[in-house]
Amino acid sequence: MNGPETKVAPNFIRTIIAEDVKKGKNGGHVITRFPPEPNGYLHIGHAKSICLNFGLASEFGGQCNFRFDDTNPGKEEVEYVDSIMNDVRWLGFDWQERLYHASDYFERLYEWAVALIKSGKAYVDSLSAEQIREYRGTLTEPGKESPYRNRSVAENLELFERMRAGEYKDGEHVLRAKIDMGSPNLNLRDPVMYRIRHMAHWRTKDKWCIYPMYDYAHGQSDALEGITHSICTMEYEDHRALYDWFLDNIDVPSRPRQLEFARLNLAYTVMSKRKLLQLVKERFVAGWDDPRMPTLAGMRRRGYPPEAIRNFCERIGVGKRDSLVDYGLLEYSVREVLNLKAPRVMCVLRPLKVVIENYPEGQVEQLEAINNPEDASAGVRAVPFSKEIYIERDDFMENPPKHFFRLAPGREVRLRYAYFITCVDVVKNELGEVIELRCVYDPATRGGDSPDGRKVKATLHWVCASRAVEAQVRLYNTLLNRPDTSDETNGATFKDFINPNSLEVIADAKLEPSIARAPSGATYQFERLGYFCADPDSTSEKMVFNRTVTLRDTWAKVAKAEGVKKG
Repeated sequence: MNGPETKVAPNFIRTIIAEDVKKGKNGGHVITRFPPEPNGYLHIGHAKSICLNFGLASEFGGQCNFRFDDTNPGKEEVEYVDSIMNDVRWLGFDWQERLYHASDYFERLYEWAVALIKSGKAYVDSLSAEQIREYRGTLTEPGKESPYRNRSVAENLELFERMRAGEYKDGEHVLRAKIDMGSPNLNLRDPVMYRIRHMAHWRTKDKWCIYPMYDYAHGQSDALEGITHSICTMEYEDHRALYDWFLDNIDVPSRPRQLEFARLNLAYTVMSKRKLLQLVKERFVAGWDDPRMPTLAGMRRRGYPPEAIRNFCERIGVGKRDSLVDYGLLEYSVREVLNLKAPRVMCVLRPLKVVIENYPEGQVEQLEAINNPEDASAGVRAVPFSKEIYIERDDFMENPPKHFFRLAPGREVRLRYAYFITCVDVVKNELGEVIELRCVYDPATRGGDSPDGRKVKATLHWVCASRAVEAQVRLYNTLLNRPDTSDETNGATFKDFINPNSLEVIADAKLEPSIARAPSGATYQFERLGYFCADPDSTSEKMVFNRTVTLRDTWAKVAKAEGVKKG
């Protein structure tokens, strides 16, 4: 794997699998699977599952299947299918020929349901959805049996066949497993196996009007594919008893083992596809790939390298207790990769014109700039310099405080890769606002060094005015303005904590010409400003860049203390 070395975090699932292999379980084979539902875009939490499932399979010389759990046609779209496949490939994993769909198994699942009816372990229930919830009971009170629970096998078979034939309306009947309405585990209180949905499926079209529930289809799909370790998040821990009940009562070809781990919760964002869909539909963001979103598509558009996400997922480890991961750790993982590979360029976000009075009129010279001080093989580039340049407006103060060391009247500073300049005059408009600086330069300091050894306290980035490339720059901050919004009490929801300053658009930034045609997705370090990525919205008239991450690394000291190695 490319990028800086990452400290491998403890992984209890790795230990369990190693022990199974040592004991010769499943013939010593390891087959995992990544089973997304195509009802939304993948987010960083899915990346943790992807890395875990594909990574463990590779580590133990096994294989990882890629299966769409497509059992709910009301929420599934081909757009989601395509995006999920693109994301897994982008993250760096290849399922080769092992692409499956739960819908591949609809006929077999139906046959097994019929077998459960024949053995008296499933029945057709005619209660409404509200009545089923009422009869289910609570955590402290047992459920009560449906009046339809003891229908004869013959009647159940006929009803189920007619359900498949489309003779009933949505919600008129369901098929339920007959387990135990008094079980302390609510998942075993006669769970629904099939419901009627008169809607087309994106793969099977109109062939079916009954669809299996996830809890019924999932374990049997695992068994059909020979999955040895079915790895899922902790919310399915209580479902494991049901997962095993189906495997115990159906003649399946193999017996997978379900293992649960804590899902990823990332500060200052949401990790629920339902909530992310709300953000998209209610236009709080520009789409699933908005760079503020925790989706892999959004992170890709923002410029996050896939190896940084893989490193982050390995670094946070795998446990059983929920925790909130500091967003700074993700940004740290991004910086350590980009620091090694991102070319350095200069960009002025809020330009202030500087006229160098003693520089030759009409002259443009090419100065040598280092592409990446961390990578000698990256070489150098030429940057143009002329009489008029732009600097950052924040790099000048007319009446500076004591510890402001950048440009001010009468003060000398260094221009990166260029010369020492001194401010000799300030030009203002009728409102008294500074619109231009007049400076002089020292020709003897070409390259940014003084032959007489005099020192300056500041080095500024700049862009040649006559060769500058126009750019729009989008500065992204956290999606939410508080780290954790899971406690939605007192009528508040996560939407009440959306950060109104999550996006700032700078319309008239100036770029050096070396990146005038940067391809979409190309990432650079804008010196002194941060890392930025070329956006697909760029045109021949105007480049568009997204800020990937700032230069400030608040997590670096923590990482160093924990022994995480940096490149």
